[in-house]
Amino acid sequence: MSGREERELLLVGVGIMGRPYVAAARRLGLRVRGIESQDWAAGIEGLVDAVEPSQGQYGSLDELWAETAHATALRSRPAGIFGFTECHVLGAALAQETHGLPGPSLGAAVVSRNKALQRGRFRAHGIGQPDYLLTNELAGAAEWAKARLPVVIKPLSSAGSDGVELVADAAAFDAAASRRASERPLLVETAVEGPEYSWEALVRDGEVWFANLTAKTTTGAPNFVELEHRAAVSLPPAEAEQVAELGRSVIAAIGMRTGIVHLEFRMTSSGPSVMEVAVRTPGDYIMELCSLAYGMDWFELVLRLVVGDELPPPPEGPVKFSASIFVVSDPGEVIAVDGLEEVRAHPAVVDATAKVKTGDTVQRTSSSLQRTGYAVLAADSREELEEAIEFVRRTLSIKTVPVATEE
Repeated sequence: MSGREERELLLVGVGIMGRPYVAAARRLGLRVRGIESQDWAAGIEGLVDAVEPSQGQYGSLDELWAETAHATALRSRPAGIFGFTECHVLGAALAQETHGLPGPSLGAAVVSRNKALQRGRFRAHGIGQPDYLLTNELAGAAEWAKARLPVVIKPLSSAGSDGVELVADAAAFDAAASRRASERPLLVETAVEGPEYSWEALVRDGEVWFANLTAKTTTGAPNFVELEHRAAVSLPPAEAEQVAELGRSVIAAIGMRTGIVHLEFRMTSSGPSVMEVAVRTPGDYIMELCSLAYGMDWFELVLRLVVGDELPPPPEGPVKFSASIFVVSDPGEVIAVDGLEEVRAHPAVVDATAKVKTGDTVQRTSSSLQRTGYAVLAADSREELEEAIEFVRRTLSIKTVPVATEE
């Protein structure tokens, strides 16, 4: 067996949406050792070459994922290590640093996991962002916040809009302070107006190899849950250069070395304003959208960076136009899921799923985890893509009725 065939990728976290990394690793001739939570470990047996169960849980306990990653890397001596999602980033970076393997850098990983650290870095580097206050007691921030309404309250480490809340007036802030009195610390930020975007960049040794711009649509206040993403969008030249400079500045500010960057910002009347940055796989099928748009598998490109392989020439531009759209249902009991097969049959629809079935109960949607369905689309032109999006919106219907409550 050749040395290349013997190389091993240590994939910290696999879940469902990380599985394309396994397929990409196979194409690169890599063995895959997957670290997975004890609840999910059985589900990846047979998918990867070896499974390492961890006491870590999705959405929390970075330390337990890091414990398993460190112990496993000491034994297996992988050719590359990659952390799939938020809770895996720090453990992967620690192991990368220990073994001298390519990665975002330990500093970038730490900063990406803490929104307050990001705000401090961006302020020092003069990067456009909202005014903010870090507080250990939300009620104690009332004077500052009420002088700047509306404001956004957010936890320091979260994803998918979880815990993000806009408060528009003094009464709403007081209510939030009471309701969230046990949460600490929290960031309070001035609300920023303007279209929302994300910037996805493949970075090697601190330099951008290629970047994509994604336009985002959300539910708006108070929780800003994502409804649509359109990849490979273009801006007027002056704004496009502002975004490129923003990306370069953020990479320098956090000390990003190698990997993928997912930067969220709003384009305001005075230029881009950063919401947050992450050095991990973007959610909501954005990796799939980039792969469809540019005709290159972004999961494979990330792994090439992780193991130090050569990269192909960067794409010259989009070859398709792609989008992901999500269904947010009214709270209540699901009484019908209509139109899914018609949507799946549409030529522009790559994938579509309803995440609930008749009889399920839907809660009020305050984070991306509570959305009830999605579709991934790709078309030859923006016009065809927009027509397909409208078709899906008209056709895929998840109907609910209010749940009766006892008197």
